[in-house]
Amino acid sequence: MKMCIAEKPSVAKEIAHVIGATVRRNGYMEGNGYCVTWTFGHLCSLQEPNEYTEKWKQWNLSVLPMIPSKFRIKLIDDEGIKKQFAIIEELVSKAEMVINCGDAGQEGELIQRWVLTKAKCNVPVKRLWISSLTEEAIREGFDKLMESKDFDTLYAAGSARAIGDWLLGMNATRAYTLKYGNGKNVLSIGRVQTPTLALVVERQKNIENFKPETYWEIRTDYRGGLFSYTRGRFNTKAEAEALLEKIQTQELEILSIERKKAMESPPKLFDLTLLQVECNRKYAFTADNTLKIIQSLYEKKLTTYPRVDTNFLPNDQYAKVPGILKGLKPYENLVQPILTGGKIKKSSKVFNDKKITDHHAIIPTGVFSYDMSPDEKRVYDLVARRFIAAFYPDCEIANTTVMAKIGEEEFKATGKQIIDPAWRVVFGVNTDKQNDENVLPVYEKGEHGPHTPEILEKETQPPKYYTEADLLRAMETAGKQVEDEELRDLMKENGIGRPSTRAGIIETLQKRHYIRKDKKRLLATPTGIELIDTIQNDLLKSAELTGQWEKKLRMIEDGKYEINGFMEELKVMVNEIVHRVKYASAKTITVVPEEEEKKKTTEKKKRTASTATPAPVLICPKCGQGSVVKGKTAWGCTLYRKSCDFLIPLSIHEKKLTQKQIDTLIQKGKTGTINGFKDEAGNSFNGILKLDSNYQLYVERPKN
Repeated sequence: MKMCIAEKPSVAKEIAHVIGATVRRNGYMEGNGYCVTWTFGHLCSLQEPNEYTEKWKQWNLSVLPMIPSKFRIKLIDDEGIKKQFAIIEELVSKAEMVINCGDAGQEGELIQRWVLTKAKCNVPVKRLWISSLTEEAIREGFDKLMESKDFDTLYAAGSARAIGDWLLGMNATRAYTLKYGNGKNVLSIGRVQTPTLALVVERQKNIENFKPETYWEIRTDYRGGLFSYTRGRFNTKAEAEALLEKIQTQELEILSIERKKAMESPPKLFDLTLLQVECNRKYAFTADNTLKIIQSLYEKKLTTYPRVDTNFLPNDQYAKVPGILKGLKPYENLVQPILTGGKIKKSSKVFNDKKITDHHAIIPTGVFSYDMSPDEKRVYDLVARRFIAAFYPDCEIANTTVMAKIGEEEFKATGKQIIDPAWRVVFGVNTDKQNDENVLPVYEKGEHGPHTPEILEKETQPPKYYTEADLLRAMETAGKQVEDEELRDLMKENGIGRPSTRAGIIETLQKRHYIRKDKKRLLATPTGIELIDTIQNDLLKSAELTGQWEKKLRMIEDGKYEINGFMEELKVMVNEIVHRVKYASAKTITVVPEEEEKKKTTEKKKRTASTATPAPVLICPKCGQGSVVKGKTAWGCTLYRKSCDFLIPLSIHEKKLTQKQIDTLIQKGKTGTINGFKDEAGNSFNGILKLDSNYQLYVERPKN
């Protein structure tokens, strides 16, 4: 009997169906020479300190650091887990071969190896390595089962990560709690959570300490084109007024016109972080919520494996593209131009074997189902459109730069015009060569004439508070501000955390009351700020240094770094942290109870509500029975999830919608023209919100 072990019952069910194990047993399925069982994620964990020695049972600064000579695993103390493990243990004892069908990644490898180790598995082990749960992918995976030893370095990296987190978390948390927690408050310290918190605290301090400075700029309007003074800003209004007076009576003369055509590639395919960023930006989904949704789509066989950190596909995936595109039924009008336009585009910005790690980018599988929740439809739509756009031609644009002079002073105007939208049509850009940015009038070199100058008074702006999207990006680049996408890719190996764990880190910081959400902003609490101020050891709170540790874990995974060397470095680090805390001067960090914070917020809301004008009742336009109310992430029908699925996101195309706009939309089916929407490339445009015949929200651009 060959025994297969998957990470979840739902995955086991899909595998069992494909390989013919159709007889249901207690805790497994059987048939065709196979039995298929499952874990529930982690069944095992590293032992607690007191399970190694009695002296570590009590929290005592004098016994730190706690460094076991050998780490041991244990079964998690839960009746359901114990019951399932007993079934696994019995199946392992009878198996002639075990097939590890865990999630194909570092965490999945660690989960299954620990379970098989605890079950005393001593028969040959094979590895199923797949990127989607379609029948075709599972069959291909079983045809190409791999040797378990080929993934020993992957397991070593996962093991090193778990041990590193134990060593740092257990020792630093106890040390800081005992020194600064007043014997009551547990101060949680983590290898990834603490530098992430430090990013939020540092940004917040920069904002609070920011002192705005006033400056002045001069621009002038010449025949509908806006020209800016090339020497930039003035520090005093008098300087600006002197120049204004000087140029006011002189004519503007065109010196040169430069019009450059350029091509813009389609946006990159999604990795997990980029998808979480986009969902937060567009729909205000939390990172954790996005991960749950895309995991659900994966388990429904609609998208590929989600916990990935690459935006590329392997070259052998190219042959499967036509089949995937044909399966995207609701997008036939967008897919047909690709399938009927000759050879399908193959770009090195999409297909690159060297950029593939465990898995490729998140894409549709080509299997489609209408069995999706409204939120799943939104996320699926993002993934599908990105994939489709990758095979469209590049967008052709024209960048225009016009240089001019007024007397001896130089001015410049710039404009951008979309000549051929190409891939942009996939995201709803009009095909009538819509101009998204300032398009300048036609000028001729040497022409001159009167102009209308003006002085603009401005202030320097502080940095913005982190949103979840911003923080995910910062974690990806170890806190460095990087706009260039290629450079960002190079920095991924130094990011803090992994794509699959970053959402959980942000959630943990909120649960421990170190950060809180204020609408889309993430704010550090007084406790979080005080904790970071107390930590003097840069190793604990530096995103860059933590990123270097993350890189070493990746090197272990690639077989380029020895786990023993990593463990020795960890022990030195833990010793240094404990030593510094022991001999530092003591103070107490006050943890503000979450209940107290919630009470203050509730009281504030009550005061606001008592003075507010009652809002009109909006009857749901779809069912006509419920009413439309505002929730945390969307406006929706009060009968949502019962008999109606009507929803409107809080923001669309980066434009936050107002109550007044929603009122108009519900009552009239459309709004007036709204400014400030943004397309995939970040360009602003105007639009009208409308509800289609299925009561789905969309943006219509007014025709020129």
